[in-house]
Amino acid sequence: MPTLPPRSTDRPEGDRIAKLLARAGIASRREIERMIAEGRVALDGTVLDTPATILASLKGVTVDGKPVAAAEATRLFAFNKPTGLITAERDPAGRPTIYAALRNALPAGTPRLIPVGRLDLNTEGLLLLTNDGGLKRTMELPATKVPRTYRARAFGVVTQSQLEDLMDGVEIDGVRYGSINANLERSSGRNLWIEITITEGKNREVRRVLEYLGLQVNRLIRTGYGPFNIGDLPRGQAVELTGKPVAHFLSEMTGTPIPRGGVKKADKVVIAAPAPAPAKPPRPARPAPHKAPSARPAPRKDDDAAARPQRSQARKGPGRPATASNKGSDRAATPPRKGADRAGPAPRKGNETLTNAPRRGPGSPTGTRSPSRKRPAPTRGNTPPRGPRK
Repeated sequence: MPTLPPRSTDRPEGDRIAKLLARAGIASRREIERMIAEGRVALDGTVLDTPATILASLKGVTVDGKPVAAAEATRLFAFNKPTGLITAERDPAGRPTIYAALRNALPAGTPRLIPVGRLDLNTEGLLLLTNDGGLKRTMELPATKVPRTYRARAFGVVTQSQLEDLMDGVEIDGVRYGSINANLERSSGRNLWIEITITEGKNREVRRVLEYLGLQVNRLIRTGYGPFNIGDLPRGQAVELTGKPVAHFLSEMTGTPIPRGGVKKADKVVIAAPAPAPAKPPRPARPAPHKAPSARPAPRKDDDAAARPQRSQARKGPGRPATASNKGSDRAATPPRKGADRAGPAPRKGNETLTNAPRRGPGSPTGTRSPSRKRPAPTRGNTPPRGPRK
């Protein structure tokens, strides 16, 4: 791991403004130097023209007219980047960026984060993010030799001896690549899975080296960066890295002292999936709907039941035998209806059939129509026409 160089005796106390702004999470050092060249950074109202300004703090420093807050504690996040996203804050071509996915993946109140290294549009896997621009630069520098591990699926033919030759490095199109640890995991015909670990992280290094060996890469996944392994972190999800191993790694990267009591160094930190959100409490049951009072009159008391006429007695026609309900009743008998004693209609001429037979009731003389008899059930000959179905 890198160590900080000794401070010069004639150098003033403090750090360069680009380093302080990067440490505060404004942007990377290279981006801050570009902002200073554009006249966007000022100190006590005076626009700065050089990134070599030495300051002890960010008091009085403004960016685009807004004061810069003091740097927060260094935080580190892991993001499982899917394919199809650009590792940038914005894209001139209008393609989606990682920040569009991070809006839903990060919890509320997360500070502005900047990616550590980059992943191509078609490369997926572990992407570290931090609010400390100094930590980002330290982890990206080839001189720090922070290992990056990838799994590549390629099409072609290669042997393990060819992959072991990469340990001595290789030069491709005038670009020298350092030691590369590559191992053939498995093969099925001409489809191969290869694990590759690099320490420099140059632009498209893994793809160029495998293409140099005659392989065609059709999938590339970053599985590790430094001591951090992607583990079972779901695709498109992000989680903050905490714990003693993380504190030890940040201490070595930033040069800050290790917390009191020390921390145990771990070779690998397996990233776990984020904890599920707490289950929402069940919704309370809806109250029973309020029923308005009925508009019907209140029922009469039992003592009035004997005084009111019984409907069954009123409905009973002449000749109907008395029922159990009206036996022994003390109320006067209902007088017969007017015309009830007259003879019924004369029977029709001809043979008696189902349709022209006179209706007879129990206890009625022949040809007398009973007022209480129901109509016969409709038959094939007298079924009334049906109306349209509703």
